[in-house]
Amino acid sequence: MTPGSNIPLPVTRVTVDVAAPVRLDVSGLLLTAAGKVRSDDDFIFYNQPSGPGVTYRSGGGSAPDAITVDTTAVPPGIEKIVVTASPDSAGQTFQGIEPTATLRNADDGSALATFTPPALGAETALVVVEIYLRNGAWKARAVGQGYANGLAGIATDFGVTVEEPPPAPQQPTAPQTAPPAPPTDPRLSTTPPAPTTAPAPQAPPAPPAAPGKINLDKGRVSLQKNQTVSLVKAGRPLLSQVKMGLGWEPAFRGKDIDLDASVIAYGPQRNHIDSCYFGKLSIVNGAIKHSGDNLTGEGGGDDEVIVVDLGRLPQDVTGLVFTVNSFSGQKFTEVAKAYCRLLDAATGEELVRFDLTNAEPQTGVMMAKLIRQFSGEWDMTAMGDFVKSRTVRGMVKPAAAAL
Repeated sequence: MTPGSNIPLPVTRVTVDVAAPVRLDVSGLLLTAAGKVRSDDDFIFYNQPSGPGVTYRSGGGSAPDAITVDTTAVPPGIEKIVVTASPDSAGQTFQGIEPTATLRNADDGSALATFTPPALGAETALVVVEIYLRNGAWKARAVGQGYANGLAGIATDFGVTVEEPPPAPQQPTAPQTAPPAPPTDPRLSTTPPAPTTAPAPQAPPAPPAAPGKINLDKGRVSLQKNQTVSLVKAGRPLLSQVKMGLGWEPAFRGKDIDLDASVIAYGPQRNHIDSCYFGKLSIVNGAIKHSGDNLTGEGGGDDEVIVVDLGRLPQDVTGLVFTVNSFSGQKFTEVAKAYCRLLDAATGEELVRFDLTNAEPQTGVMMAKLIRQFSGEWDMTAMGDFVKSRTVRGMVKPAAAAL
């Protein structure tokens, strides 16, 4: 599965396990239509392993933790169960860690689907997948939304009470005679702590929230390789139509270079839907259009432009990969100033830019990808990955693998 994609559930009891190179804590939250828990009893985790229709199973360190959902036992009013994961080691991020969620038939263990979120960075917790009710039928959706303030950040967002330590007692006249106890890992409380006559040792407060993903609130964004930007601004509607401009110049003055920009559209299972390039200037009923071929790369501005009407894209289009190929066989070591930039088609405002800062002696490069999120918004990720291919046809498989 890819972020934002969904599948119908063919069975009533499903298990979601999340595996990674490190130990993960996996949790489940039962949510109402408002996207909140009814009470702390709806937070299912290692310290509260069962709830109505949802149970937690520890892997004991040798197997991944898992959440099982019995859709026939989920109480009325609960429309969604989100499955979360966070590294067991306090403060560890998902940087360099590739978690994979496997959705299974809970009765026989057979795999129904798998989901590996795109490259992560500062996130210390993740909403991985959700099991949700739509028009009387249960479905599963890949999410991959990261939080930089840990499991406490996720829990707070969904209405769970997070234990906060009381202010440290003031003792200005009495020096401390013993060293303070080392801090423990912050844990979530499912009931308010009972009052005591003496302050009990408490976990430190959760660190302030930090953005797990760049957004457009502060204007134009310049991406580095593998960075991701959410294509929304606070208080504004989702972008409806964008232009992806791709440009390049010959590395040696006077030597023309003929590159071809393309975009490949994929479905929820990384299935190839169609490709838009100089030989096919319009796909998916005109929702994606190509400006046509530039044979030299000379001149200022974008060499080729691809217009994407996000609002008209069919729901089964969940991923777009933008590529550039050298049909003539010239390598990217002969290209200078290659870039891609995303513009708001309505205003012409440049939103995101990615400059290719390195080159390899290959004939194809994946420049960027757009991924539809479960909320309906789109994310753009800079890629800059080189491929041995002179045509967009040869890019289909490597681009699918990169989603």
